[in-house]
Amino acid sequence: MGAVQTAASDAVAEHLRAAIHSGSYAPGDRLVERRIAADLGVSHIPVREALARLTEEGLVVRLPGRSARVRELDERALEELATLRLLLERMVALSVCDRFSEPIADELETIVTAMREAAGRRDRAALSACDERFHAALWRHADNGLLLEIAAQLRGRVASFLRAATEALSDDELLEHADSHARLVAVLAGRDRRVVGRAMEQHITAAATRIRRIHEAANEG
Repeated sequence: MGAVQTAASDAVAEHLRAAIHSGSYAPGDRLVERRIAADLGVSHIPVREALARLTEEGLVVRLPGRSARVRELDERALEELATLRLLLERMVALSVCDRFSEPIADELETIVTAMREAAGRRDRAALSACDERFHAALWRHADNGLLLEIAAQLRGRVASFLRAATEALSDDELLEHADSHARLVAVLAGRDRRVVGRAMEQHITAAATRIRRIHEAANEG
């Protein structure tokens, strides 16, 4: 029974985590144990355990009673996450630089092509999804399990803001956003660690600036 319950709580946690990362649950949304249990066809126990786990991961804040809410990021949290993401993504880029190969280039260029096509259609949702695929591919090719886990969790914390930042791009900025990823591929192909590190820093800093503007606009509204 213990193993079954653990499997159930794992499944609920994964479902909620994916829903938060995808934006199905937005920052500030309430997560009510009873409602989630009914929707997923499970008892409240695995739901409670899943919410406790997501609280430890920093995705959820517990409320009095049997509910919680998706954590909202304040200005300080955004700055801290931006700093950590800058460090981690730079490490990822340098690791990929050291082992860059034609198959890696082909995969990244395929994603960039899809990004350009999405930009041409002005399909911001598809562009954002390709952006996530691009960085996920970099983490995978960095070939560092712990770094992959930490980087994925960190990006998950700001996923909704990253999507909002992409959706806020003007029509003219969409193709430039796709091209910025093409430039990263070109820099990686050059295999100059100093240039790669600086390029990734600029790329992540630009994303952090867009996220900050989205956050400030939301607070003003």
